[in-house]
Amino acid sequence: MQRLARNGGTAGLLRWLAGRADGWAGIARSDGTLLSASGAAPSGPLTAPADVPDVPRLIAEGVRALTERGALAYSHDTGAHTVLLFPLPGPHDPHAEDRGAAPLLAVVTPRPVAAGLATLLADVLMPLSLCREAEAVERKRRRVDLAESRGREAVLHLLMTGQLSIAQQVAGALRPRLPDPVRVCVVECPGDSRDEVARVCAEADGGRSWIVRCPVYARHLILVSPDGGTATDEAVAALVDRCVVGVSERVPLADTATGYRQAFHALAVAREVPGRHVRFGAAPEPALVVGTAGRRWAEALLTPLLTHVPRRAQDPGSQELTATAASWLAFSSHATDHLKVHRNTLAARLRLIGELLGLDLHRLADQAALDLALRIRATPAPVCTPDPGHANDHTGGQRDGGAAPGHANGAAHDLDEVLRRPAVQEWALRQLAPVAGAAEETLRTWLRCEGRLGPTAAELGISVPGARKRLTRLETVLQRSLLRPPSARYDLWLALRARETAAAEEEATS
Repeated sequence: MQRLARNGGTAGLLRWLAGRADGWAGIARSDGTLLSASGAAPSGPLTAPADVPDVPRLIAEGVRALTERGALAYSHDTGAHTVLLFPLPGPHDPHAEDRGAAPLLAVVTPRPVAAGLATLLADVLMPLSLCREAEAVERKRRRVDLAESRGREAVLHLLMTGQLSIAQQVAGALRPRLPDPVRVCVVECPGDSRDEVARVCAEADGGRSWIVRCPVYARHLILVSPDGGTATDEAVAALVDRCVVGVSERVPLADTATGYRQAFHALAVAREVPGRHVRFGAAPEPALVVGTAGRRWAEALLTPLLTHVPRRAQDPGSQELTATAASWLAFSSHATDHLKVHRNTLAARLRLIGELLGLDLHRLADQAALDLALRIRATPAPVCTPDPGHANDHTGGQRDGGAAPGHANGAAHDLDEVLRRPAVQEWALRQLAPVAGAAEETLRTWLRCEGRLGPTAAELGISVPGARKRLTRLETVLQRSLLRPPSARYDLWLALRARETAAAEEEATS
């Protein structure tokens, strides 16, 4: 009995009792409702023995008898069986007048009742009651853990969408306080060990990091850690077998979304190195080098979205649509998990966003333009400054070059104009410096095929697994994630486009 109370819980004890009674055992409310039974499947219905047709009525009668007589037990013969009832001890005093309100242990056993069975049932009441109370506490703990996890997920979502003040207000009810600046870590856990890895992470840095279970990838943990603290990421990679860790650069708390993308790219590289731990290499965000021309272009592109007023109160407004666009660009179809919406809802919102902006969101070029515009908008204006003396940052006129997506909606400068800036050209060179020859051709083909493996493999004349293998090698070379979102394909498309516009300009002027 004691062993089952420790290891089997209520279900194990009831099965054991049913075997000892050569019948049936269960727990019921005072109204006859069965709470648990020895013969029930874990998720199946609770049923009474087939040859005892009215157990709820018998239990109800027994409760009335217990109350009327002030008895501590009740037995009733029903033909070939005997029904035994014992109130379970619990929060209520077993000698109080409301004894009938306590749950009851009910046992149905063949007549005559085996010698010693009543004593055995009396002895099992306390372990059975303690098991039920322990299971109730465990259920409450799980609900509390789930509520805290959802709260932390909500704070991360607010940080990722740039709603810093609201995130700090919500985080005030949890611990620890949000640090600033931060490093973002993405930890890929082996198997289903995410909860255990979260405990290791909390112990490794003394609870100073915000630890969030990723709502998109079931094996990922996201850590928002104070910069300059202990090397939690390295410790976790060393302590947990097969755990992979990617870490961002030092970023302001307001740039958590940028930190997450950097950490995710570092994670793609970490999978291929022996230490299973990589920190993101220094590489500026394109939003930091576009200058005032880029900010004006982004504002003009996004104005229809940011000023959208829904026709009905239940329709998504501009803020919700903007968050949807950012989530979809980052997570692709997994945005349904991130936003907690149905895929049809996501598709309808994306159609509306495309109509408002005049973009075809099935095209990688338009996706890259929208992604850049949203990142520019999320970047504080003081850091988006023009290059000193750069003549292209004027407010009027346009230069030759194909109109980029969004030009039709009245942008002051098209995207090609922004990509001609010297700072952007330098950024593009740094992005593409690691690739050349066959690797560059693979990258170009993949981007030209809208980032789809099948068409890429067909155009290269290789198999789909072969194309995947080439792109996996490119991830290591570029130190960026390509095949899993958030992907670096938008940055790479912009970098290639910037180089093409520069080449076209040189050719036109020569």
